[in-house]
Amino acid sequence: MAMEAHEIEELIRAAFPDAKITITDTAGDGNHWAAEVIDESFRGQNRVQQQRAVYASLKGKMDGPNGALHALALTTKVPA
Repeated sequence: MAMEAHEIEELIRAAFPDAKITITDTAGDGNHWAAEVIDESFRGQNRVQQQRAVYASLKGKMDGPNGALHALALTTKVPA
């Protein structure tokens, strides 16, 4: 079963409570999502470290062909 935007945001928000999070359905099909996560905790981390932290917050929802989250394009940033 596909995930909804609010479910994705809730998982990310649990790990990054102060982040600015934007979730977008990129294909309009409820299966292909983009997330932008802007959080101070990313300061001093490289992009790979930032994205690994966000993917870890999804608690396995993207794991394998039976994952509830099919595709997530991820952008991470430190606040300006």
